[in-house]
Amino acid sequence: MALRTPIRWLQDFVSCPLTPEELAERLTISGMEVEGVERIGENWGDRCLVAEVQEVVKHPDADSLSLVTVKYGDQDTLQLVTGAPNIRELESGLPETPVKVALALTGAKLINPYKEGHPLTELKPSKIRGIRSEGMICSELELGIGESHEGVLLLPEEAPTGTLLRDYLGDAVLDFDIKGGFAHLLSILGIARETAAILDRPLKRDVLPDASTLEVVAQPEAIGLEIQDPDLCPRYSALLIRGVTVGPSPFWMQQRLIRCGMRPINNIVDITNYVMLELGQPLHAFDYQKLRERAGGERPTIIVRRARSGETLTTLDDVERALDENMLMITDTAGLIAIAGVMGGADTEVTEASTDILLEAASLEFLNNRRTVQQLKLRTEAAERFGKQLDPDGTLLAALRAAELMATYGGGQLDPVAGDLYPGQPEPVTLELDPNYVHRLLGIELPVAEMIRILEALEFQVTPGDSLTVTVPNHRQDVRIPADLVEEIVRIHGYTQMPATLIRDELPPQRPNPGVEHAERIRNLLTGLGLDEIITYSMVDPHDEARLAQQEAPDLSQFVPLKNPLSQERTHLRRTLFPGALQTARSNLRFLDRITLFEVGSVFHPQAGQTLPEEPRRLSILLTGIRQDAGWQGAEAGKLDFFDLKGLLEEFFQALHVSVEWEQAQEAPFHPGRCAALRVAGTLVGHTGELHPELRHVFELPEQPIALAHFDVTALMSSSISGYQMQDISAFTPVFEDLAVVVDAEVPAASVETLLYEAGGALVRDARLFDVYQGEQVPAGKKSLAYALTYQATDRTLNDKDVEKTRKRIIKRLEQNLGASLRA
Repeated sequence: MALRTPIRWLQDFVSCPLTPEELAERLTISGMEVEGVERIGENWGDRCLVAEVQEVVKHPDADSLSLVTVKYGDQDTLQLVTGAPNIRELESGLPETPVKVALALTGAKLINPYKEGHPLTELKPSKIRGIRSEGMICSELELGIGESHEGVLLLPEEAPTGTLLRDYLGDAVLDFDIKGGFAHLLSILGIARETAAILDRPLKRDVLPDASTLEVVAQPEAIGLEIQDPDLCPRYSALLIRGVTVGPSPFWMQQRLIRCGMRPINNIVDITNYVMLELGQPLHAFDYQKLRERAGGERPTIIVRRARSGETLTTLDDVERALDENMLMITDTAGLIAIAGVMGGADTEVTEASTDILLEAASLEFLNNRRTVQQLKLRTEAAERFGKQLDPDGTLLAALRAAELMATYGGGQLDPVAGDLYPGQPEPVTLELDPNYVHRLLGIELPVAEMIRILEALEFQVTPGDSLTVTVPNHRQDVRIPADLVEEIVRIHGYTQMPATLIRDELPPQRPNPGVEHAERIRNLLTGLGLDEIITYSMVDPHDEARLAQQEAPDLSQFVPLKNPLSQERTHLRRTLFPGALQTARSNLRFLDRITLFEVGSVFHPQAGQTLPEEPRRLSILLTGIRQDAGWQGAEAGKLDFFDLKGLLEEFFQALHVSVEWEQAQEAPFHPGRCAALRVAGTLVGHTGELHPELRHVFELPEQPIALAHFDVTALMSSSISGYQMQDISAFTPVFEDLAVVVDAEVPAASVETLLYEAGGALVRDARLFDVYQGEQVPAGKKSLAYALTYQATDRTLNDKDVEKTRKRIIKRLEQNLGASLRA
């Protein structure tokens, strides 16, 4: 999950002497991947300052322009021309409070909002309607700190006039990619905790309230609370703030939200988002008076329960959403008011007319939340966090932090009593950590005092002794065994501080791994033949495989189902690689004229009476598109077809040193007349052919041949010769001869070729089919096959008698075995 962390916000919790780049490196090494550092205001330099508006008058020659006099130093003033509507409003007179703006002097580099890509452009002096302007007052977009460009950015009145803008508004933002279920990292406080531990600096919590001073009851006077499904909601907390005024949030809060990638809305919504980013606990604000109206003017009751069959809810995005019985809902006595952990309902939305706010903070079962998000296809910042294992102890702290901010910046008053139900309070997790175990696992002698320092810095409780007794905090749901503690110790201590040592013992013998080696050999050969490797999902829709098998519906007993599928399109494990290859081809044929690809991967077959399925390895190949690009020589491009794939496979088999027998076959999903079965020593190893035309329409593929092949990797590679014997090249002159024979039309050419080599023995070095004819000169039901034969010996030059003797032997075998005759 992406997480943006402004350095100025981070420093509210920990003092950091490092540069943003140095801090990013330290955090990345300790396991938190920083993808980049964004410098806000880096381009402003000393040409952008905080200025105070002194006078605003109308431009003498333009109704839509104003002349603004600004002060940006003790005695420094400047007159500018601007068309900003929020400055034009001041022509009638300035307010009593100072109006502060962001001033850019000539030479400043600003974002040009009128050019594509918004490049940086150096500000130059200009004359606008006859009046010279040597600077400008800037919008958010021009400064690169927001998207607004309708008016200039108005700074808070306390902004110090003459201060460099980079000192007042500049910042650096670390862009994290937090992988895995590490919910404790998805907040400013979480990153600060890690930073404090790494730098051995104290974590500052003085900006946060003390939740222990809050009076907490199960059923407060203002609101009733009920949890009907504690398995999905272990904790639910609620606070009431009365008499708020909904309006804009403070400037500093808006800037922090923008830098974290969120759009400011109003003080109530912004505060819930702000606290979620700061502490990692999502919150939701209800209009309390709307809840009272739904309760008939009486004390409302919040009920947490599963949805019922047929229920729907219109969410804040004005979409009516159908619910199922596994989804957790926030309700009152009148019905649904929110989808727990995902999005609130429109009926209880906070608006500009709201005065009393009911603030909720809940702990939810993360797997159920993930399922709800997948079912509704509704992803929110809150849902991303609830989809991890959040700290159940963090609800009251987050709610109190938000409530105090609402009281401060919304003019409200916090009810002295909070509501809190905690039926799923977890038992404390205590682990014994032997320092010798740490030494053995890490291979280094780490002082016990350093172990204790690191664990306590991460807010673990440690009781020293022969072994360390460590109590795991609830925000670390991922730590459950002593090895987890060792991992925490070593990553904070620093992987770069681990000494480099050579192994003391001999390296163990390298044992072969045929499965891996076979797959790598196949990959090397096929990429060498010009194919691209793909890796597709193992999860598929069984209906796709049923269509390939030309079945009306899949036999689900032949598939391995997923207990928690990602989507309705990926509910079972695949039995063949073809659906992934065809879907990849469909996607890429929109942009490419030729697709040549392969995949080596496992398929999954259920085994009767067994928990785990059988996982044979398969190889799939797909060719389609133009045979070659158009060139100045005017060669015909043509389309790749069965014979192109056949030629490629022959090269592949030759490189594997496998002798393959080709025979005509009819096998789904191939075209009945363009399909071949491939056997090695009589054992079937795969099929190849062109996709049936009807299936091209099913998979939305273009009207062109789709050549496919699939193989059993184990069967194929067991026939491959890895240690083969090279043969000497004959130094004697070969003899070339053409031989045309007439056989029944049903006789495969491969059968004739096999007999040519068998009957010719060592003297027949090559037999190549160069002509197939059926017509007037050949009897009905017959065909003529013409071969170019190469005779050659390794010990002498062949004479006419040698060739004639061999030819007679070949003709006799053909007559006896296939009823063949020489063509007249």
